[in-house]
Formats: sequence, C-alpha cells, structure tokens
Amino acid sequence: MVCRHLEPLEEALLADGAKVTSRGQAWSESCREWVYFEVILDVAEIECRFRFPACVRVHENTDPRSGLERGFECVTCKDAVVGLVRGARAWPARSTKGYSSRQAVRRKT
Repeated sequence: MVCRHLEPLEEALLADGAKVTSRGQAWSESCREWVYFEVILDVAEIECRFRFPACVRVHENTDPRSGLERGFECVTCKDAVVGLVRGARAWPARSTKGYSSRQAVRRKT
C-alpha cells in the first residue's frame, strides 16, 4: 500500500475495480511505492473530493518517450498514485454512485 496520504485514493480506485498495471519503485531511488492504474485520473475532481494535505501534489509526465502519465505524488513519503493520459476510462466517473467528498474527508481524519 501507498502512504497514508494517498491510501484513500488507492482504496477508492481498487474498490471501483480500477486495474493496477504496475506497482513498486518506479524510476529512481527517490521513489518508494508508485502505483499505476489503467484509468485517466480527473485530478481536479479528485482534489475536490479528497482534499489532500499540502505534501500531495499533482504529478504529470508529458514526455511521450518515457510515458505520458498524470496522478498524485506525496513528496514527503515518495509515493504516488498515477494514471494514464489517454486511452482509458476516466476516473472518477461523473456517475459514480454512493461516494461523496464528505466520505473522503472523513476517511482522512
């Protein structure tokens, strides 16, 4: 599992059936646990729902040679939850039922 700062996001993705495509140390010693999902993460919607602490920042790689990706990185713990930029379903889907931002905030406390 990723750090406590990103754990609610990872749990929500797994609960919704998002497929993990890779897990582990991603690309350098400065990474700990990076989890890649086969979804396009709607970072604006996720930020609203989860209200991450300041140590969690949007991560985006726009270099097509090394792989396009977008997600969230905890700069304190060196963990990340990352998705694709295209070619997959968006998450969270606008029609996600039974989930609210209040639940995400409650989980964090």
